[in-house]
Amino acid sequence: MTTTAEAEAFRTLNEEWISHFFTIEESDRKTLNDPFTAIVGPGGDVLIVRDGEEIIGCVALVRSSDDVFELSKMTVLPTVRGRGIGRQLIEAAIARARELGATTLFLGSNTRLANAVHLYETTGFQHVSPDQIPLPPYARADVFMKMAL
Repeated sequence: MTTTAEAEAFRTLNEEWISHFFTIEESDRKTLNDPFTAIVGPGGDVLIVRDGEEIIGCVALVRSSDDVFELSKMTVLPTVRGRGIGRQLIEAAIARARELGATTLFLGSNTRLANAVHLYETTGFQHVSPDQIPLPPYARADVFMKMAL
């Protein structure tokens, strides 16, 4: 993510996704309102997927420590879900995390998002207890996963 237009699309896509299933939390607002400060500045990144000029998906890599990153805020436009874009996002995020020096990726998800949890499982994430990862700051998280890189 390098432009304010990409940051705005990141916010819009995530607000739509989160509010569809859950309630937007204060930690979401902080991240989505200023991803350059919350994610990019501390050494993370936001990957953007385009279809031509249209931004259709995104995922964040949030630095938790020097070599540990959270996979966060992954979403794809509802009209293009089911086409493998989420898998491509995760694979690109894993590669980018390695470039950023990550040795571990973790995430928090929710059992209501069975398709997403299955996708994480098939890309190599393993279920762990919450005490095995830095906890994502979301009340909605009840599934915790990590991956060694």
